[in-house]
Amino acid sequence: MRLRELRLSCPAGRLTGAQLAQQLGWASSKVSKLEHGRQTATPEDLRAWAEATGQPAAYTELAARLTGFEAHIRSWRRALSHGFRPVHEMLTAEIDRSTRLWVWEEAVIPGLLQTADYTRHVLTRYAELLAPAADIDAAVRTRVKRQEWLYRANRTLHVITWEAALRALICPPATLAAQLDRLACLIGMDTVELGVIPFSASLRLPATNGFWVFDDRLVVTEDWHAEVWLDDTDSVTLYRKAWHTLRESAVYGTDAHNVINTARRALNTT
Repeated sequence: MRLRELRLSCPAGRLTGAQLAQQLGWASSKVSKLEHGRQTATPEDLRAWAEATGQPAAYTELAARLTGFEAHIRSWRRALSHGFRPVHEMLTAEIDRSTRLWVWEEAVIPGLLQTADYTRHVLTRYAELLAPAADIDAAVRTRVKRQEWLYRANRTLHVITWEAALRALICPPATLAAQLDRLACLIGMDTVELGVIPFSASLRLPATNGFWVFDDRLVVTEDWHAEVWLDDTDSVTLYRKAWHTLRESAVYGTDAHNVINTARRALNTT
């Protein structure tokens, strides 16, 4: 919105998107994408925009907005430019700082509960979509090592997953079977509260938008284009409320074990 305001308030008269694009030597679609948030501007883009609209002093404000935006919206394309491992290490640091986690995943087994083989298949699929990566094995090791958190004193993982995550063949059936065996073994562990929402359960919220809440200070959620980090009180409160609303549809203990075992038997593996 601010970029559009600058374009329309040029001291020499408002510019159309096409005129601004021509002046900057850009494709006209780039102006539209930047104004509507479909493309993230670089600092160079912002400086050029401010100067081309005759308001170079606006660059300082635009740059500050970009810094604040990137602190919350972390583009996968940029984040993965150095591979998966740095991304995993950043999240591991936040997990290490936390004593309680509230996790909701609708279509994938949560990372703290994944087997190494399952993790490898998940990361490979993301690499195929987002960016080639040569460090998948290193990222797998980082994610598996992260699970040491579950065995520390005064730590609790509150996790809910939808039955879809138990059945999604993002990996070969044998790999998923081993993953489900691991989940079943985690039920009853004193640092893990594992709930499953069966397909048959009534839902008060759509089963979408996986997210993690770290203590009462941070939420991390993902979309196809970016990972979103939110640390304001209102956002943390909202996601905690969403988690507890989803929890009302979950089953635990023996009932959760039965849902997992049903999914396991459907794989028809030994």
